[in-house]
Amino acid sequence: MPLAPGLRWLLSGFVDLVVPPRCGACGASATSTLCAICLGLLAPDLEPGSEVAHLDLCLAAVAYAGDVPVWMQRFKYPRRGLSGLDPAPIGILSDLIAAAARSAPGPAPELVVPVPLHARRLRARGFNPAALLARRVAAERRARCAPVALRRIRDTPSQTGLDRSARRRNVAGAFELRESVPACVWLVDDVVTTGATLSECARVLRRAGARRVVGLCVARTPRSPEASDGDLA
Repeated sequence: MPLAPGLRWLLSGFVDLVVPPRCGACGASATSTLCAICLGLLAPDLEPGSEVAHLDLCLAAVAYAGDVPVWMQRFKYPRRGLSGLDPAPIGILSDLIAAAARSAPGPAPELVVPVPLHARRLRARGFNPAALLARRVAAERRARCAPVALRRIRDTPSQTGLDRSARRRNVAGAFELRESVPACVWLVDDVVTTGATLSECARVLRRAGARRVVGLCVARTPRSPEASDGDLA
């Protein structure tokens, strides 16, 4: 029997609390989610920039390489039942995006908003991964998190196999705002490649009055004019 989303994360947190701390990657004893050796194997994302339209800045903690895609898969698609209680990827990715939030230049956010899933996909998956990450970012920067401020009004097809311009067309008009926004908003997702989804969300936020919009993600895929990022950003 599948676990309800809220119960899943509650039990996952309990497992994380009672099990002796171990590195989420190699299983060695550690004082945080990754031991020093595994942390050193990550490729930091060293190219923060504002190349994504409608964003003042687009930041990621690490490159989408090495073990990161595996952790992302475990985080976004947990197995059913008790076998799906896997605190390691949740902890690792949450800590990575928190580190990115701490290092972000400029003013702190007044509001943190996750990229939304369409209602149909949310029902099927049971949770929005970007919303979990956004809550961690908001806690890190002591800002308000608005998990449903943005709504995806079109269940857009997967971005897999689409080039940059096709991605932009795919998400054009796919989002609407459900509440007012302050001047400085941080927009959170798991992975960014071309930035088409982040750009469209940021456009909606700016039309509603946001003057500074920062995109924040766990990982950035290798930059390529025709890069493919599946159902990511």
